[in-house]
Amino acid sequence: MEEDEFFGEKMFQHYCAEFIKHSQQIGDGWEWRTSKDCSDGYMCKTHFQIKNGMGHPGTSAHVQECLPMEEALELPLDDSEVTETTAATEVIKYEYHVLHSCSYQVPVLYFRASFLDGRPLALTDIWEGVHECYKMRLQQGPWDTITQQEHPILGQPFFVLHPCKTSEFMTPLLKNSQKINRNVNYITSWLSIVGPVVGLNLPLSYARAAFQDE
Repeated sequence: MEEDEFFGEKMFQHYCAEFIKHSQQIGDGWEWRTSKDCSDGYMCKTHFQIKNGMGHPGTSAHVQECLPMEEALELPLDDSEVTETTAATEVIKYEYHVLHSCSYQVPVLYFRASFLDGRPLALTDIWEGVHECYKMRLQQGPWDTITQQEHPILGQPFFVLHPCKTSEFMTPLLKNSQKINRNVNYITSWLSIVGPVVGLNLPLSYARAAFQDE
């Protein structure tokens, strides 16, 4: 990436295409969707997490387990297991959307979460689900905060990690990569930083793929 300060729509789509190509190779579930009303599109993924524990769903003390869609929907069939399982665990459906911000010229992570019965998680639930180490970083930067706003393409309410500080922490990373002559995928590097804040972790193979794609 030659110009650190400029990350336009074409550059965004280029890096997303590379990212999705590797996702398809490892079966990670990312895909590209376009809008019927305009040429803009976004990258998206749906996955499920099991929240274990008897307390409030989403508390940071709960252990999170990511499941493929098929396994998440196959809840225990034994009656003796159902009562115990539903009392101790809850399955949360997460939708992650990566869009390009024309205002900030950076990618933005939108997401929403709901229980299997369709009940959405509230902003307070999302905050409680953020690990303590990330809560401190959210409050002090670089991402500022998690808020809820309208999805710019779908027009539906989503949570979003505000992008106002993205360039601030991405520019040094990109400059350092240029100094050591290492190829990086902007989307991979950025998502590996912001994703874990909201339970989205990338396999290490994404980074290796970016280094090999010289």
